Amino acid sequence: MRSRHGAFFDAGAWQRGFGSLLPPGAGRGWGHHGPGGRGGGWGRGRGGRPNVRQAVLALLHERPMHGYEMIQELEQRTGGIWRPSPGSVYPTLQLLEDEGLIVAEESGGRKRFVLTDAGRPEAEAAAQNAPWQEYGAENVSQAQEFRDAAIGIMDALRQVGFNGTSEQRAQALEVLTETRRKLYAILAD
Repeated sequence: MRSRHGAFFDAGAWQRGFGSLLPPGAGRGWGHHGPGGRGGGWGRGRGGRPNVRQAVLALLHERPMHGYEMIQELEQRTGGIWRPSPGSVYPTLQLLEDEGLIVAEESGGRKRFVLTDAGRPEAEAAAQNAPWQEYGAENVSQAQEFRDAAIGIMDALRQVGFNGTSEQRAQALEVLTETRRKLYAILAD
């Protein structure tokens, strides 16, 4: 399993291919397609996902913001569990603008989004049940522990991949295969 750079293990390929080890949207580098794009999140039940439209309107109910600022704010408010992708936030902003609920104002060479009078009622309703309120401290803590454990495992795997012998890599593969089986068994219970 050599990467294009000749190394046995390509960490970048791992992140691209296995970055969804955590629940979608569980922080930077982990499932950026996340709840704003695909899948669910911690505390939302199977198949649920935060509503990007509702989150954007709830944030704009508080104050005008840039699109990237909204992404950062949502990540911060969920303890890194949900970081919606630009591919979900910016089209939502465009749709809200097309509907006349928000307007974009140029500020320092960047677009800052502001609610219109027509958008205030929906934004107020969204703020009453903001998506980030579903991420309790226990879920945030558990997601961070999960992420830390996954990173530790990948560091160990990377070391075996780079420095291990062929036999050691074969042993590591056996451990990974057995671990995968055990993880699926947990879900089956």
